[in-house]
This record gives sequence, C-alpha cells and structure tokens, in this order.
Amino acid sequence: MDQGLARDIDARCRLVGEFTLRSGQVASEYFDKYLFETDPDLLARVASAMVPLLPDGTDLLGGLEMGGIPIVTVVSAQSRIPALFVRKEAKTYGTCKLAEGPDVSGRRVTLIEDVITTGGAVRHAAVALRAGGATVETVLCAIDRSPGDDNPLADVGLEIRSVLTKADLDAVHA
Repeated sequence: MDQGLARDIDARCRLVGEFTLRSGQVASEYFDKYLFETDPDLLARVASAMVPLLPDGTDLLGGLEMGGIPIVTVVSAQSRIPALFVRKEAKTYGTCKLAEGPDVSGRRVTLIEDVITTGGAVRHAAVALRAGGATVETVLCAIDRSPGDDNPLADVGLEIRSVLTKADLDAVHA
C-alpha cells in the first residue's frame, strides 16, 4: 500500500454523515470517488498504482460506467492497452452495444472500477461481457470497500485486485 496515496485520497474524499450506498446499505462515512477522479494528480497516481496490478495477457481494459471510465482512460494511456467503456445497460439505439470500443469476443478483458462494496455492477458487467465471448477473470479497483475478508465476486469467479482497501484508508485516518 502507498501510504501517501492513501492519506491523500482519505483527506480529499472521506465525507462524514449519513449516506445510502448503491447497495442500499447505509454508511456513516462515504468516499466520494469523484473527488479523486476529477483531480488530475490523484487520478494519475491511482492509475499508476493500477498498472502493475494488471494481469499478464490482458487484451482490453473495461472501465465501468461511470466511475471506471476516467480511471480506465488513464490506465489505458499509461499501459498502452486499449480501453472499453462498459455501460450499465446496452444502448437501445444505434449499435445497441453494452461495451463501446473494440470487439471483446475471444479477448481477455480486465475490468476497472472505482469503488467496490458488493460488486453488483462488476458482476453484471462480467456476466454480460462473458456472454459476448470475452474472458473476464480480474477486476482492478481504486478502493475495495467490501466487508470482511470475503471476495463478494467469488460467486462469478472474479479476482479483485485493489489499490487501496477500506482498512488502508481507515489506518491512515486514525
């Protein structure tokens, strides 16, 4: 863990109050990911920390709408691996695509997400991309907020690799 990065993200992004998470859970703290994703220096540092976590053989990087899009763009530029922009739902017009970018069929896609708590959006994206012929085995995230030591995406065979965990952020906050 990069303690300096953890400290800077914590200072910039930790909000205190009552927040309803996407999962429906209520939390007294919230990491406003958009505060680091819209800061060019912090975004570049997060992306730089992700590049060494990329699995060998990755053909495409799939950034999940919306928070994964800025991160995947920078990781793609740094790693020189092409990016996909993965929608929550396939478009109902034009090309009707779920993933914008190169064809995924027969390609190894590593997903990129900003924050994972329960992994619902990642699970949906992995299943949909696999249905399109992609191999999806790994997701990289900036912050893993999943509770406990259990992988919330084990049920769909996804490994989570994170730059920071909730425990890392809590440790620098203490």
